[in-house]
Amino acid sequence: MNGYKIQPGATVRDANLPRANLSGANLSGAHLPDANLPRANLSGANLSGAHLPDANLTRANLTRANLTGANLGCAYLMGANLTGANLTGVWLRDAYLRDADLRDADLMGADLIVAYLRDANLPRANLSGADLHGADLRGANLSGADLSGAKLSSANLWGAKLYSANLKNANLKNANLWGASLTGASLTGADLRKTVLAVARLEDANLADANLADANLADADLRNADLADANLADADLRNADLAGANLAGANLEGARMPNGTIHD
Repeated sequence: MNGYKIQPGATVRDANLPRANLSGANLSGAHLPDANLPRANLSGANLSGAHLPDANLTRANLTRANLTGANLGCAYLMGANLTGANLTGVWLRDAYLRDADLRDADLMGADLIVAYLRDANLPRANLSGADLHGADLRGANLSGADLSGAKLSSANLWGAKLYSANLKNANLKNANLWGASLTGASLTGADLRKTVLAVARLEDANLADANLADANLADADLRNADLADANLADADLRNADLAGANLAGANLEGARMPNGTIHD
């Protein structure tokens, strides 16, 4: 391909293959550091175990590609199409994925620490057990996504869409979910200590057994939310809407209530 010998296990540095047609190609275990592949067609390609650190995959087509265990650290994937791709265990630490399409992608156990996913499209994606510590997910669409057991501590989810998302037992400590939409989401057992949920939409959300100590829930919409046995100690609930919410067994010690008073 363009003078490059691209095959399983091959090592090719600085490969320049813009708009290359590699659809269905077997590149498993290939070493392609700093590869230039903007708008390349890699749909259905086998890239399992491939090494593509710092690669340029801007607007590349990776639909249904197999990237299990691949190294894409610091790769540039702005606007890339990864719909239905298999990214289990992939290394995407510090990767740039703004506006990327990851609908129905499997990212179970992926390393996305400090990855940039602003405005990324991730509905129904499987991110169970993924590490997204410090990731930027502002405005991302995660509706219906599976984030159970995911690590999202210190992540920025400002304005993110998480309708009906599964965040059971997720770690969201110190995360920013200001104005996020979590209607119908499951957050049972989640760690939300010191998390910013101000102005967030949490109608019908399940927060049973969640740890919301010191969380900021000012002006949040918690109508009909299930907060049974949740820890809301020292939480800020000023002006929050708790109409129909279930607070049975919840710990409200020191919480600032909707009317501004401090709960005993």
